[in-house]
Amino acid sequence: MKPIKRFALVLGDQLDLHGAALRNFDFKTDMVVMIESIPEAQYVCSHKAKIALFLSAMRHFAQNLTELSYPLAYIKGSPLSIVETLKEKMIQEGVTELICIEPGEWRLKQQIGELARELSLRIEMREDDHFYCSYQEFAEWAADKKELRLEYFYRLMRKRHNILVDSQGNPEGGQWNFDQDNRKPYPKKGPGIIEAPVLFEPDLITKEALEFVNATYPNHPGSLDHFQWAVTRTQALEALDYFVEYRLRNFGMFQDAMWTDTPFGWHSILSSSLNLKLLNPREVIHAVLQAQKKYSLDLSTVEGFIRQILGWREFVRGMYYLDMPKMAQDNYYKHQRALPQWYWSGQTHMACMKDAIGQTLQYGYAHHIQRLMVTGNFALLAEIVPSEVCDWYLAIYVDAIEWVELPNTAGMALFANGGRFTSKPYIASGAYIKRMSNYCDSCQYKPDVRFGEKACPITTLYWNFLIKQRNQFESSPRTKLMTANLKRISVEDQKSISEHAEHLLTHLNEL
Repeated sequence: MKPIKRFALVLGDQLDLHGAALRNFDFKTDMVVMIESIPEAQYVCSHKAKIALFLSAMRHFAQNLTELSYPLAYIKGSPLSIVETLKEKMIQEGVTELICIEPGEWRLKQQIGELARELSLRIEMREDDHFYCSYQEFAEWAADKKELRLEYFYRLMRKRHNILVDSQGNPEGGQWNFDQDNRKPYPKKGPGIIEAPVLFEPDLITKEALEFVNATYPNHPGSLDHFQWAVTRTQALEALDYFVEYRLRNFGMFQDAMWTDTPFGWHSILSSSLNLKLLNPREVIHAVLQAQKKYSLDLSTVEGFIRQILGWREFVRGMYYLDMPKMAQDNYYKHQRALPQWYWSGQTHMACMKDAIGQTLQYGYAHHIQRLMVTGNFALLAEIVPSEVCDWYLAIYVDAIEWVELPNTAGMALFANGGRFTSKPYIASGAYIKRMSNYCDSCQYKPDVRFGEKACPITTLYWNFLIKQRNQFESSPRTKLMTANLKRISVEDQKSISEHAEHLLTHLNEL
């Protein structure tokens, strides 16, 4: 038997049998290495469901590799980091060549590079071909742009990949973006019957992963009682098929809507499968386009879904590689307040926050408006230090991998980079949450009251933020109207808002 010459490292978010790490694999001299690192779930205090999802999906993938006769070193429960474990294994086996796909975390990429230098490894770090746009292509696109905006990148991607365009490269339906048609709340009586997404009962491998997580991370946030995520490619494909068949038709119109005890709405719940690479974005978009033809689906729904994958998902990945490590350190407003403890427990009197965080603790999931306009909006208005908020988002959601989480949180939700790729801070008062949900109906706070005991904290902090940042908002046509509304509030009331806001900001843990 020939000695092993090369390791092919497969990380927990690279679970594709056709992925770049296994390309040109030599079954005689190569070995796949997969590592379960206990500290990897501890540098941010990860949700139990997120840890379990990664471990179960990795173990199922390892089983597939074994069935296909891949030489495999699968290391469970290592007390060391991924890179420290890899180093130990390479020294032990005398291996000096490493193949890997570029990690989805800048930190891990740097650590692997340092390891290669330390051990004088011959390393081949391959581009992740699960994306439409490589980070080099994105950097070339961005190089001559005065403003980095999704819309222009998205149009380029549509044309380049011939998606929802005619033979001349013009958009189907005569416009590129139907976002205005995709912002409707549920009817006043509620969302009615929603076809539930496909959920999967844990098999033996998953049950063992759940037991391991409960035993190893007993004090981590979140519950495993509702763990029914797709952990294999077969399950992910089934979830995709079910979504396009039964749920896609209502996704577009209600994608921003929120309702108590309605954790998934009409959303696809495919992000975790996409980010683990159980699904390829190309097959997801193909399935959506096929469903459009089969069921004559509304173009605004189809375009709205495709924009999230072909547009935003690709765009934020490009921004992540372009701006790291600065992106993780940005703090445009110099906010320094600590994250309230109830972000980890859901024990707050604000009904919107209680519901959004409560379902997140149950499932490890909340949809994009709950993340952006509820938990993210509050974090910005409450002047919380961006790094703590970003760590929370990375820890708490099952689909959070840093390349996608950090740009969304720091760049979009918190405006921490001062508008590097967004044209304004995404802030709103309690009136927006009232319009888009039923949360306010059961809340002790009133969204239309700006200060005082009954005032919605989000409303108070919203007006306080505008008062503090008036000059910035008045300098931009995108935000000028927001501060114009301050003129309708008397000087005396503005003073009361500021005073009440200061009280709230110094008692965030009591809200």
